[in-house]
Amino acid sequence: MKKTPILPFILVTSLFLTWGIANNMTDTLLAAFKRILSMTDFQTSWIQVAFYGSYFCLALPAAIFIKKFTYKSGVLLGLGLFIAGSLLFYPASKTMVYGHFLAALFILAGGLSILETTANPYILAMGPPETATRRLNLAQSFNPIGSITGVVLSKFFILSHLDQSSAEERASMSADQLNSIQTAEMSAVMGPYVGVAMALAILWVIIALTKMPKASDEDSNIDLVASVKRLLARKNYVWGVIAQFFYVGAQICVWSFTIRYVMQELGLNEDHASSYYIAALVLFTVSRFICTAAMKYITPGRLLTLLSILAIILTAIVVAGSGYVGVYALVGISGCMSLMFPTIFGLGSEGLGQDTKLGGSGLIMAILGGAVVPMVMGQVSDSTGSIKLAYLVPLVCFAIIAVYGAIGTRSVQAAG
Repeated sequence: MKKTPILPFILVTSLFLTWGIANNMTDTLLAAFKRILSMTDFQTSWIQVAFYGSYFCLALPAAIFIKKFTYKSGVLLGLGLFIAGSLLFYPASKTMVYGHFLAALFILAGGLSILETTANPYILAMGPPETATRRLNLAQSFNPIGSITGVVLSKFFILSHLDQSSAEERASMSADQLNSIQTAEMSAVMGPYVGVAMALAILWVIIALTKMPKASDEDSNIDLVASVKRLLARKNYVWGVIAQFFYVGAQICVWSFTIRYVMQELGLNEDHASSYYIAALVLFTVSRFICTAAMKYITPGRLLTLLSILAIILTAIVVAGSGYVGVYALVGISGCMSLMFPTIFGLGSEGLGQDTKLGGSGLIMAILGGAVVPMVMGQVSDSTGSIKLAYLVPLVCFAIIAVYGAIGTRSVQAAG
């Protein structure tokens, strides 16, 4: 496939926007459930465990599925689960059981895992290999647009509808009074997810009716053991999976606790603090397009290293600074993170040949970092009583990514 087919490329690129919506609506749920159910930071981090744990569980089955069938089949399966999980927020809002929301998130995220496992290598396959990483960065540029949409939906339809009673005030309420408040808040949480499900159902039909490029292996037979051995023998790929694990962990840490940090440093409530989260995502979006253009002049590995170092500096300011200085540094980190996921994915996928789909699943399974690392950060926050000190966790993650950018990509350059 030498030319990129325009309509299929646009449809697949739209998927990057949709999971951006889901990812960042989920990030704001930590602040929402902390107030609704008077939870600790560690308890709310189970939202990310359910969400990104599902990514880990479904990525490999998704890779096997699309190798056996087609990329289009993977897209339709992933969208179907995404829709089903979103719709399950309705019964969860009626039972008001935290575990039911986690189950809905697990199913929803399973759909996202299949979509990401499918869409990332699909975009790489839609055109000349020499521009694959740039093409993936372009497609990923629409992901933060979805992220902004997700936070805006959360700000106006979830966070703005939270009752401002503190945990202590809620504890002193009568059972009926507390139940009335929580019922309204849970309904607010449910609304955007069900609305998104309706829009996704339309997209599912459009993709189902559109002729999509197959871009699949001629041989659909799977020798999983041999493929895994070949992948493990490629140091750049292994480094890529490690770097992706820590990148996703860092991103989720930075974004999941942004609202909490801003509330603490500026004395704002969830609704007003979310404006700074939106500002971070706008910067992330603008920076993604700038970085995509910059790759014409700076190699992806070198650009990854430079922005990782800048992220380390800004995160250190978040830890040591206070007030607006710390908040602005926190917003600035998003500009550094913008190119990391697609660049790590593209560099780690180079030269995988027949193992590209299974290799892509490994890079998606690394999203498990989004479940593990925030739990560590939540524990640090709870044990030290300081959300600021907890930002040392993503700082370490950025250091590991900088090492990958500087050292882990040398084998790619040597092969070139």
